[in-house]
Amino acid sequence: MSVSFEVTRNPNPVSDADREAIIANPTFGTHFTDHQVVVVWEKDKGWHSASVIPYGPMLMDPSSAVLHYGQEIFEGIKAYRHDDGSIWTFRPKMNAARLQKSAKRMALPELPEEIFIESLKQLIAVDGAWVPKPENEKTLYFRPFEIAAENFLGVRAAHRAEYRVIASPVGPYFTGGVKPVSIWIALDSSRAGKHGTGEAKTGGNYAASLLAQNEGYEQGCSQVMFLDAETATYIEELGGMNLFFVHADGKVSTPSFDGTILRGITRDSIITLLKDRGHEVSERKITLDEVRKGFNSGEITEIFACGTAAVITPVGMLKSKLEQIGSPDAAPGKLTVSLREELTSIQYGRLEDKHGWMHRLSV
Repeated sequence: MSVSFEVTRNPNPVSDADREAIIANPTFGTHFTDHQVVVVWEKDKGWHSASVIPYGPMLMDPSSAVLHYGQEIFEGIKAYRHDDGSIWTFRPKMNAARLQKSAKRMALPELPEEIFIESLKQLIAVDGAWVPKPENEKTLYFRPFEIAAENFLGVRAAHRAEYRVIASPVGPYFTGGVKPVSIWIALDSSRAGKHGTGEAKTGGNYAASLLAQNEGYEQGCSQVMFLDAETATYIEELGGMNLFFVHADGKVSTPSFDGTILRGITRDSIITLLKDRGHEVSERKITLDEVRKGFNSGEITEIFACGTAAVITPVGMLKSKLEQIGSPDAAPGKLTVSLREELTSIQYGRLEDKHGWMHRLSV
């Protein structure tokens, strides 16, 4: 399925000077490009009315279904400018597939892959100047999202939805550079439960993480780690990232999928790169007790988190109201740093893309 996009250019775009000032010192998700993408879905028409319009507020009826029943999903994906000026993105088919999976779980219409990828190209066609030069890990961060957009009160799936894409120039997610972060262990709250929406990229999962996230901030931690909702025994993921554990024998483990963990695209890419290097990767259930004992004995030598926004981030300390594992002053692990350099080098076109992950957006 394909649709044609109608383009209406912003009559009052950000000036070149102001745009360059923003790009020179971007902060995550605070400034947005001049345009947005909109595609409408209606139960009796399917996907239609694809357009690129000026960025601006959405006119929404107070009875709009998304406000009352939380039918909402989103994605995160970046645009990278290579040294020759061309603009690329990373594994967009996986983002498109994950958006479809999230849509199915949240009873929203599934956006075809070709419309997803074309929406990124259409936005770059008008806002390509917003993609920063390839320095200091600057990128343009896309936020594709889909919402229930029917005006009604009643517990059923909406008969009208909107898919949109906005974009924001960003620098490193953690502004302190590549140094280990401290993680707060949530003991009194859960992110998702069995047969719930944990595997969908939907706002409610992130809302569920915020109370523990606030506790973590108060304790000097950058992220929060959740345990399984049933037994509070097994490590699942952070509020917005997946976790990896590096063992002394070179093996690497990461929590397995069981319907409560987001299928991270960066996670999948790291597993591939590790296997390319000959590392044995184990996707399995991992207990907090195992990590505690392993870290204290030296059997676990590195911990790192990963996601689209932060790429790969070393973890120095796991902390809860009961204990502290590791140190906030720990040096980043060698494998963590090496993987991060390899992955970002592929994304910015500095290293051969052996797996065909990069997708060109600009002509």
